[in-house]
Amino acid sequence: MIKEKIFKELSNAVVSCKKEIVEAAVDKAIIEGILPGDIIEKGLAAGINEVGILFENGKLFLPHLVLATDAMEAGLTMLETEMPEESFKKYGVIVIGTVEDDVHDIGKIIVSSMLRMSGFEIHDLGKDVPLQDFIDMARQTNADMICLSALTTVSLSRQKEVIEMLNEQSLRDKLIVMIGGAPASQKWSDKIGADCYAQNAIEAVSTAKKLLLQR
Repeated sequence: MIKEKIFKELSNAVVSCKKEIVEAAVDKAIIEGILPGDIIEKGLAAGINEVGILFENGKLFLPHLVLATDAMEAGLTMLETEMPEESFKKYGVIVIGTVEDDVHDIGKIIVSSMLRMSGFEIHDLGKDVPLQDFIDMARQTNADMICLSALTTVSLSRQKEVIEMLNEQSLRDKLIVMIGGAPASQKWSDKIGADCYAQNAIEAVSTAKKLLLQR
């Protein structure tokens, strides 16, 4: 019951769009011994999802969305710095970003942070990322995996293009490709030849661990 109350406080804090309220809520959750993954998935992510719904319904506007995202990121940063460095097990190197022509990145930020806190070396390229940049960064960092986020049906085809480019550049067999985003699906993943599809941050972490431990 106490945890559920704290999760609600975390969610409401993000909706408030105020960093100091989010930081206070995260601090309280840490003191109560709640796991970072739960703080993110059941608290911060729930809050930013609510903000997204309010935005889509015209009850919040773009400035609110930006402020809420900044507030959520402040909470994520706290969780990263609170975790002892020795607790990290490096599972592998991942390049992640939202594909070209897509400026949505709230979900990607959550996935990126969860992967980082779960023991992966993350290179987050942000949003509206030129497709070749994914490949160049993967080469530069000797990455094991590329994670491609797409939040619109138009940008979804970009995921397929990256896989085609990897094939053309003789790199496909060297990199695991994970896709995600609202319009993506396991069926789409199979169709374009991706290695895996993740519906949310928790699934992204478990799938990435499973695949990289098999390498």
